[in-house]
Order: sequence, then structure tokens, then C-alpha cells
Amino acid sequence: MQKKIIKSSIILFIIFIIGVFFIGLNKSSIYDTKNLVGQKITSIKLERFNNNRIITEEDLKKNDFTLINFWASWCAPCRVEHPILLKLNKEKNLQLLGVNFKDKKNNALKFLRDLGNPYDDLARDELGKYSINFGIYGIPESILINKDLVILKKFIGPISQNDYTYIKNTVRE
Repeated sequence: MQKKIIKSSIILFIIFIIGVFFIGLNKSSIYDTKNLVGQKITSIKLERFNNNRIITEEDLKKNDFTLINFWASWCAPCRVEHPILLKLNKEKNLQLLGVNFKDKKNNALKFLRDLGNPYDDLARDELGKYSINFGIYGIPESILINKDLVILKKFIGPISQNDYTYIKNTVRE
């Protein structure tokens, strides 16, 4: 009787392991954030760069459009997109929120001093914990939202000239 229970337990355990294995094979292993477009951001809590104040969704609702740009001083592609961000800063209906990602404060300040500061507001995410809420898994990444906090587009990688044109046309409509 005890041998039957042990055999049955082993067989059930093996079936369980095989089931978990097949379920895992059927799931997509590609991390995709395209489904974020059209979604509304419900909660934003980002620490301001220079003081202990928190940036919330109420701050972003004041703007017609906001481009949230995740960047770091150690990120080479961030340097590539920086001139385009400086041009975007001139758009009247667009606010740029820079989120400094896993970076040292002194390095970030030097980066902005050397290349110019395109941001209307600056936040930091020292440990990368808050960026996860935006679906960020690498930098640079940017998210364009409207005043209703609906995500209009997500840009993975450095913002290109085509992206610049798209953003410029969207915020002028």
C-alpha cells in the first residue's frame, strides 16, 4: 500500500513537471511593450532630481503632451539622441520629462552641463524600480503621452529623425 502511494506521488510529480514545462514553452519569451500604446497611465511617482518632491500624474496632466525620456550619462545611444531632444524642447505643446536611470547624480549633472539640458523637468530612478512601471527594459526609451495620460507612442532606443518628425507633427495637431 505504501509503495503504491509513493509510485503515485512520483508519477503525479513527473506529470506536474512536464505540464509546467509545456506551459512555459507555449508562452512568448519576447518582452513586448507594444500593448502599452493606448493605455492610460494611472499612477506616477517619480522622485525629482534636485529635491525630495515627487512628480505625480497631476503634474503631467498640466501639459498638452509630455515626452518621458529615460536616459543615463553612461549610455552612448543617449548621447546620439540628445541633439534631437534639444530640438524637441522648442516645441510649445510639448514638455520633456527626463528620468535619469541608474546613474550617479554628479555624472548626470556633468552630462547635462556638457551637452545642454533639454528637459523641462527632471526625475531620477537610481535603482531602476520605478521605470519598470513604464515597461522600460533598456535605455534610452521614451514615451509620448497626452494630457489625459494616454500613451500615444513608445520609442525604444534613441529617438531618430523620423521619430522627431512624428512627435513634432503629433504635438502640433
